[in-house]
Amino acid sequence: MGPLCFRALCCKGPPPARPEYDLVCIGLTGSGKTSLLSKLCSESPDSVVSTTGFSIKAVPFQNAILNVKELGGADNIRKYWSRYYQGSQGVIFVLDSASSEDDLETARNELHSALQHPQLCTLPFLILANHQDKPAARSVQEVKKYFELEPLARGKRWILQPCSLDDMEALKDSFSQLINLLEDHEAVRM
Repeated sequence: MGPLCFRALCCKGPPPARPEYDLVCIGLTGSGKTSLLSKLCSESPDSVVSTTGFSIKAVPFQNAILNVKELGGADNIRKYWSRYYQGSQGVIFVLDSASSEDDLETARNELHSALQHPQLCTLPFLILANHQDKPAARSVQEVKKYFELEPLARGKRWILQPCSLDDMEALKDSFSQLINLLEDHEAVRM
């Protein structure tokens, strides 16, 4: 008896296949990439340690599965990010909206590099302004202006959303918007 028959007996027929998308998740150390992804996978964020190399998580949504390759954000790792871009169908960029000016400038430079990278420049981007629950957090409008997104990302498909670990509904909504962009992007490519 093949595995399909077995699955049919156990689960009353295979579930409808959800599309899978391969995404890369980048951002500086401490921006909250691992915590956000863990929370989306219903894992406890308490056990999160900073990602030193990269990790891959399958993040399930109702209408898609996102295979997210999260890259560590430390100085010595960022220069290797582009080695992991190949095969990506979309990009998640997480920034700490409550970080220092220096870190924000570094994040801006990294985002600009990613938006202009040949393997990423045509892909949908979800830019998450994280840590909105902190008193020092900058608003989405401030982030948009500081990151000079309008001129740089003109004609690209990108979404800039506020987020925090406290507001899972908003985070899931941001990812739903990204999935819509991914569906459109893949349909155009076909």
